[in-house]
Amino acid sequence: MAKSTRRETVLNAKVVALLQEQVGMEAHASATYLAMSSWCEANGFPKSAAFFLEHAEEERGHMLKIFHFLNDNGARAFSPEVKDIPKEFKGLRDVYEKTLDHEIAVTDSINAIVKLARKEEDYASEHFLQWFVEEQLEEERLVRDILSWFDFVNEKESKFALRLIDERIPVGA
Repeated sequence: MAKSTRRETVLNAKVVALLQEQVGMEAHASATYLAMSSWCEANGFPKSAAFFLEHAEEERGHMLKIFHFLNDNGARAFSPEVKDIPKEFKGLRDVYEKTLDHEIAVTDSINAIVKLARKEEDYASEHFLQWFVEEQLEEERLVRDILSWFDFVNEKESKFALRLIDERIPVGA
């Protein structure tokens, strides 16, 4: 009787390592957005506070999506350690600029994993990551749109102008 071999996972080990790093990146984003929500609430920007609270949950969902993908496909996901969460910001524009910087970093990370998955012929991971590629396009577009509102006010952003921007922030969409 021939002995069958069983692989633990069909996923490429290098891709799995990057996906595990992405789990940590998404966890960090969730904690950062939670801190941004708190800052916005404390500084009188209720819609922005709600926006970042929603995005903290969304990023946690992204983390869990990758976490489950790894576990469901024979790799083992690990709970990430989250450190160095910013707590203070220069102003509302700074919060959204840091958000865009973060979203661009996530896009770059996802693209790097897709590139490696394609190179290593890990088609399952490449297919899985397409959802994240689309999601990142939406996330960057949303934050760029919000930042464009700041361009309508001058560098001496008045409290009134900031309040008007805050009132336009999409929540619950």
